[in-house]
Amino acid sequence: MKRILLFLLLPVFVYSQSKQITVEDIYKKNTFGTQSINGFRSMNDGKYYSETDSVGNIVKINIATGLNQSILLSADEVKDEQGKKISLDEYQWSNDETKLIISKNRESIYRHSSKAIVYVYDLIHKTINKVDNDKILHATLSPDASKIAYVKDNNLFVKDLNINKTTQITDDGKLNAIINGNCDWVYEEEFSFPKAFQWSKKGTYLAYYRFDESKVPLCSFPMYTDSLYSTQFIYKYPKVGEINSTISLFIYNVNKETKTNVELGNEKDIYIPRIQFTEQDNKLCVFKLNRLQNNLQLSLADANTGLTTTLYTETSNTYVEVNKKQLKFLKDGKSFVYTSEKDGFNHIYLQNITTGKYNQLTTGKYDVNEIIGIDENKAIVYFSAAYRSPLVKDFCSVHLDGKDFKLNDAREGKHAINFTADFSYYVDDYSTINTPPYIAIYDNSGKQIRLLSDNNKLKQTLTGYPLGTPEFIKVLNRNGDTLNGMILKPKDFDATKKYPVLFSNYGGPGSQTVYNGWGAINMWQQMLAQKGYIIVSIDNTGTGFRGEAFKKKTYLQMGKYEIEDQIDAAKYFATLPYVDANRIGHWGWSFGGFMSCLAITKGADIFRTAIAVAPVTDWQYYDDVYTERYMRTQKENSKGYHDNAPLNFVKNIKGKLLIIHGTADDNVHFQNSVMFVDEMIKNNIDFESAYYPNKNHGIRGGNTRLHLYNKMTKFILQNL
Repeated sequence: MKRILLFLLLPVFVYSQSKQITVEDIYKKNTFGTQSINGFRSMNDGKYYSETDSVGNIVKINIATGLNQSILLSADEVKDEQGKKISLDEYQWSNDETKLIISKNRESIYRHSSKAIVYVYDLIHKTINKVDNDKILHATLSPDASKIAYVKDNNLFVKDLNINKTTQITDDGKLNAIINGNCDWVYEEEFSFPKAFQWSKKGTYLAYYRFDESKVPLCSFPMYTDSLYSTQFIYKYPKVGEINSTISLFIYNVNKETKTNVELGNEKDIYIPRIQFTEQDNKLCVFKLNRLQNNLQLSLADANTGLTTTLYTETSNTYVEVNKKQLKFLKDGKSFVYTSEKDGFNHIYLQNITTGKYNQLTTGKYDVNEIIGIDENKAIVYFSAAYRSPLVKDFCSVHLDGKDFKLNDAREGKHAINFTADFSYYVDDYSTINTPPYIAIYDNSGKQIRLLSDNNKLKQTLTGYPLGTPEFIKVLNRNGDTLNGMILKPKDFDATKKYPVLFSNYGGPGSQTVYNGWGAINMWQQMLAQKGYIIVSIDNTGTGFRGEAFKKKTYLQMGKYEIEDQIDAAKYFATLPYVDANRIGHWGWSFGGFMSCLAITKGADIFRTAIAVAPVTDWQYYDDVYTERYMRTQKENSKGYHDNAPLNFVKNIKGKLLIIHGTADDNVHFQNSVMFVDEMIKNNIDFESAYYPNKNHGIRGGNTRLHLYNKMTKFILQNL
């Protein structure tokens, strides 16, 4: 399950007027939208970047001066077979910058996947090549740009652009049965990647997955249109304890047109959450994870024989966090850099490929967020970390020998760094909870070279609104643990009055809603504060950036400590003189919706109102990769499942509940809300509900978000 990003914006300035925020301002007019820098693509020399200009041309921009150096491709030059211009808003460079992949009519499939009509434009010869007549997935140029690989109809293809010849590598692809080169649903959702193939460094080989999902149980839901009968959307979805796809790995030799089956061992019920070619063209690194997800093995496969040797092994008493693990093979061919939580915090390591000896490059009681890049010429690793506080994302670096740790920017807040190809410049998208994104280009020494956006227009817009100032707080739970939190009070807060409190919570494993960055408090929350509500957000036990022990304490009993923390925080607020203890509510989406269902059931004595959007109501209804990672199976952990399923505590409800779901939610199935509603009916418990036809987990599109937030606002005003 993934957190739905609902948060838009937040300001804190000095205000001269008294405008009232409306739902229409936020979700229809986009009054408070931020200016971002989209499509910044460093060119190979590190001195220029490309972008699409205001008239649709792809232009070359001097990083230092911001001047338009030249038009790389005119919008008038690129036309389809009917002679119609193709938008250049969506493009990808080849490695040598001689060709461009250009896409049109993109169609979303699941969270990460989509398909489109794809063209390759040759900038040298000024020619355009339509890759396939149909929409295709994952079009990827070979390293020398002579070929392009893609997926169609669950099969993998390679097209030789020089001779315009297409080779179909697989021919057994079949809907809801066999998938080649593309991930099945659960891999895409829970391992966060849709493309299941990769070129080797020189393009000699193409490694790809084959998913046999024929035995995975089918899931279906109706899709409603203007036609007389609804249609059924049918796909494979493995729930807890059910059968997964059988995974095979193959390496295709492009020149010889032969396939090699990669050795994966005798254990078949496993996951392959990543593959990655090393700097050696014929060596593929394979991540192999057991179904319990507590044993990760990295193996090197020979592209010609398929035989493997073990490179690295990591085990855990709980689970190994693969989605947080990064791995990069260095160009020396002797070592690789990776991240691991094996010392209790997520840190960076350098390991020798041959000897297995490693050196821990970062140490301390803080989590590395991500490796931004490695400048191998200077032997420097750049990374983001919660170094000074769990609430920040600091921009740091360390040498490959583990020496010369450096905090590269003293400004506390959230830094999002994007380096140029040669590491001579970087873009920093910097913000705090009170400062909208300030985006600028810096040289390698940290000197600002050029401002890209300071969001001054947004700042001016906000000066007319009486917005509250958020405060970071600390709250103790019943076990004596300190929890990070935020509180937003109305601008005209009066400590002699009593206010209703709304908890805004997500709370899932490794997540974070309390942080010092733009969007931690959003404009809908500011709107509610204007209407006299105090907004509270608490990062409970199990959330991220506080080390492995804090995050993994919820193992096998997901929901127990999380809701206890929310209840403890609510009880604390109930003691404050300015809080109306009879008017404390809770709202959340996805895992946050699960928490809201627990709040109104297990926390019925303190939470009098709740809104649960797309909630899990019993973990048996959710997918196996996510749920078993944290809970194992029901057979192994029946008590953990039973004791933390909101569905089993419906009879405790005393307050008001609004439950909301999209009928076409492929992630958290509508079944979760239906079963919860059914249980409320059995117990004669009053409730309100809303369903959004044909909407998925994000519940968006057209007028949907406006309607949704108007409904939630009205419910809060009437019931809290």
